[in-house]
Amino acid sequence: MKDLFGQALLDYHNNNYTEDLKTSTNISEEDDLPLPYLFRSFNAMPKLEQKALKMCKGKILDVGCGAGNHSLHLQKYFNDIDAIDISEGAVKVAKLRGVNSVELKSLLEVNNTYDTILLLMNGTGIFQTLEAVPKYLNHLKNLLNPGGQILIDSSDIRYMYEDEDGGVWIDTNADYYGQLDYFLSYKGESETPMHWLYLDYKNLDLFCAKSNLKCELVVEGDHFDYLAKITL
Repeated sequence: MKDLFGQALLDYHNNNYTEDLKTSTNISEEDDLPLPYLFRSFNAMPKLEQKALKMCKGKILDVGCGAGNHSLHLQKYFNDIDAIDISEGAVKVAKLRGVNSVELKSLLEVNNTYDTILLLMNGTGIFQTLEAVPKYLNHLKNLLNPGGQILIDSSDIRYMYEDEDGGVWIDTNADYYGQLDYFLSYKGESETPMHWLYLDYKNLDLFCAKSNLKCELVVEGDHFDYLAKITL
């Protein structure tokens, strides 16, 4: 990985902002991901994110912290917050912005236990594939303290397969429709493509039940997105 995401965050933080990240998937055309949005304050966050942050309690793990927006807000109210990201540049920026505890680490490398685990900005994306969901859920289950919660958001992207007449065209022989190949580029360079999973709520609920976890729909967003709460 070239860590173009981290480089973009560092450029913005260091006042070298000249262009945005560009993203695309195997079913969508290239689009801009504005760097200022990756440094948003609480008031600029979508209502699902705001709701999740208001629900936080106890010892908190911020998974995929990026530039540290969620952790920085939570530090105003909580003392025990750990943030992790697999982007070296993101970890550097989060530290520079004042996140107290941030590490370059993947979720599967975490061993501590928490009262709240946050997976936001399509938190199911970290699962990558439908096949890997049980592995991640079982690991997350082991990271929860008694009475703990996982707050995770995603979207049902079935709408992206609709035609003008409202019909849905999905290849039943292909992988799950929410399992995409994700492409990112920045300043003329392209990142190694990765798998990214948009998991609809019904399937998330089914996977949780199989892992002896309780899944609750907290709130739905304006565009097929949702926030869920998972508990033991």
